[in-house]
Amino acid sequence: MKNLLDPAILFFVFGCFAGLIRSNLEIPRSIAKFLSLYLLMALGLKGGFALAKTGLNSEIALSMTIAIVMAFLVPTLGYLFLKNKIDKFDAAAIAASYGSVSAVTFVTAIQYMEQSQLNPNGYMAIALVLMESPAIIMAVLLANMLRHNVETSGTKRPSLKAILHESFTDGAHLLLLGAMVVGYLSGEAGKTMMQPFSGDLFKGMLAFFLLDMGLMVAKNLKDAAKNSAALIAYATISPLIHAAIALGPCILFGVTTADTILLMVLSASASYIVVPAVLRYAIPEANPSIYFGLSIGITFPLNIILGIPAYIWIAQQLN
Repeated sequence: MKNLLDPAILFFVFGCFAGLIRSNLEIPRSIAKFLSLYLLMALGLKGGFALAKTGLNSEIALSMTIAIVMAFLVPTLGYLFLKNKIDKFDAAAIAASYGSVSAVTFVTAIQYMEQSQLNPNGYMAIALVLMESPAIIMAVLLANMLRHNVETSGTKRPSLKAILHESFTDGAHLLLLGAMVVGYLSGEAGKTMMQPFSGDLFKGMLAFFLLDMGLMVAKNLKDAAKNSAALIAYATISPLIHAAIALGPCILFGVTTADTILLMVLSASASYIVVPAVLRYAIPEANPSIYFGLSIGITFPLNIILGIPAYIWIAQQLN
């Protein structure tokens, strides 16, 4: 209950409420984009500062290895489950969305942990970067394989090289990487200088951004609810399954509780920004309202309100 009364979460709930009652409250797209870029920049800086302080060690390497394994395992499981239930192109797109990660869910989890005095490790932003692209690559390859088996219209599609270039050079992705490098190079001195920007302002900016996310969730909730029972069940239950799978190796190899929580959160999250933007051109056969609606309309709010506190509690009990 203490976590649910966090101002950032309450603003998210308020945004959902305002959207559901059809209020004309709206965050201009340019401001929403700025807030998103700010959060990624601040997150990258924190990760870079933490990495400069600790350096690369076996503990970090272990967490990153688990992150990479989950980045390939989650979309594989998703596609195998969905391919015989819905159109295979839609299955590949949904698998990519759920195999990739949500930076906002990750940032919100860090806020939960700081409030609970669990001291999240800033270097886990590296895991966020590592888990962003593998699912996109797998989905593009799957789509290309499917096209060999079905006749498609003569519209020219972007090459695999172009799609991968867009994925790896996406502005948000690149900003996160760049900020991490800046934080790493500037170290403790840079952390002190940037504290008013990346530290003091962070909570308020997150609350403002989650207000906008609440409005967006409300707009997409009806579309998400129109999907089949199997898809709604997948969007609801799969995050719990993915988090449980990530928990296994964390317990087995003695990963710290803080890293375990964030690996569970990342594995349970679904991308609704980077992946939909890439898949729109990479897999035009897939229906964006399905993979976007499920991730933003169902999985995101469930993770923000219920999932993150649950993952924290489970990790504390079992790790």
